[in-house]
Amino acid sequence: MFGQDRNQMRQYFFNVWSKVNSTGPQALEPLEQLVAAIIEQHPEYHTMLATPDSTLEQEFQPETGHSNPFLHLGMHIAIHEQLGSRRPPGINDIWSELSKRHNSAHEAEHLMMECLAEMLWQAQRNSQEPDQQAYLEQLKKLTSKNK
Repeated sequence: MFGQDRNQMRQYFFNVWSKVNSTGPQALEPLEQLVAAIIEQHPEYHTMLATPDSTLEQEFQPETGHSNPFLHLGMHIAIHEQLGSRRPPGINDIWSELSKRHNSAHEAEHLMMECLAEMLWQAQRNSQEPDQQAYLEQLKKLTSKNK
């Protein structure tokens, strides 16, 4: 699913959503099941994902107030992959704490995504590997807020 081709990655999301909404039963691979579950939590993207011709090439510029739905969904997938691999160490405890505190695993992921985005932005800006320790420290700050 993940590669350098933006349209190919976007097409994967369209294909999964099409399978979910097909009239006959369609078997989903494990990654497709994860993607489908994440998409289902975002009804604001359902119409867009059902109309690939109008959004495949679309640019989503933050300065125009348009967040990138594919980036958002991809960040959820990244969080799930981190939880599944338990990397960085301690991330599952943080996710669990945030999920309990906010009574929502989905909301916990949104909070964590902000830290993940910051870490990735810093790495890109500084032309270096992502700093997992700094990321983990930012995540820990989320659990210490409003205790």
